[in-house]
Amino acid sequence: MTNVSSNPDDSLLPGPILIVEDDPLTQMRLRDLLMSLGYTSEALMFAGNIAQAQALVAEQPIAMALVDVGLPDGNGIDLIRVLHQRDTALPILVISTWNTEQTVVTALQAGATGYLLKERDEVEISLSIRSALRGGAPIDPFVAKRILELIGTGGTLLANQTARASQQGETSPLSAREIEILSLVSKGLTNREIADVLSLSKLTVGCHIRNIYKKLAVNSRTQAIFEARSYGWLP
Repeated sequence: MTNVSSNPDDSLLPGPILIVEDDPLTQMRLRDLLMSLGYTSEALMFAGNIAQAQALVAEQPIAMALVDVGLPDGNGIDLIRVLHQRDTALPILVISTWNTEQTVVTALQAGATGYLLKERDEVEISLSIRSALRGGAPIDPFVAKRILELIGTGGTLLANQTARASQQGETSPLSAREIEILSLVSKGLTNREIADVLSLSKLTVGCHIRNIYKKLAVNSRTQAIFEARSYGWLP
């Protein structure tokens, strides 16, 4: 494992760092940010999916991992679990748009040492990376607030949330129609195609999907499908 020179006011930064992110713009953003901390391009390893990440860590040890949750070939939390099992001391910082309590708690249980939202600016992300490298556990303020709210009534809510994350068949907040529509979404159908299949207007389908996002606290089709499947509401 190599050390990489950083800015004069920082100690040597350990490398290499594995960045698991499929969005090219986010990859560039993280590359620029890490290089501003003192890393060279040779000390940065990029993977666009879980398979690439596993191939890279099989070749050489890493000093830290920055992992997104939503990846093309699976859930980044599964990769976090594998990385943590390989090296329980490895700093693993999640940088993602996913912010539901279930996702955050599951990621931390899997071995993530910190959780940050992509919407944060470069200064906040930089401070979180430095904190994780020094053994800290940086948690995004929004995420921390959500978790503290769960703990707020005597600590039982977080325990209930954690137990719920592994339960199947929990009562769904989605209506039968919303589950039907989300099932078609999971098959790759567009709003217009769903409207044709169910004899609904495209506007009505769009309204149902917005309601699904609101109920599941997500902002994309992929996230909605993941949340629903993790609770056993979709096959």
